[in-house]
Amino acid sequence: MRLSVRYFASLRDAAGCDHESIVHQGDAISLYQRLAQQHRFTMPQSRIRLAVNGALVPWVQALGEGDEVVFLPPVSGG
Repeated sequence: MRLSVRYFASLRDAAGCDHESIVHQGDAISLYQRLAQQHRFTMPQSRIRLAVNGALVPWVQALGEGDEVVFLPPVSGG
């Protein structure tokens, strides 16, 4: 299924883009694992919040065709 993935903060920096469209079969956990390997994310999935179609959801959320998936790392700064 085709998904729209958005990145913020350190994940955006590591990915080198703020969004991408990808084809993925599986759940949000396997999606993050795939992208972490592809983009060399060092942040563990347990520290990231997941939003699908604008709503914060648990990592066990099923994904569907055309979903917008957003990975939200912890906010930092001063």
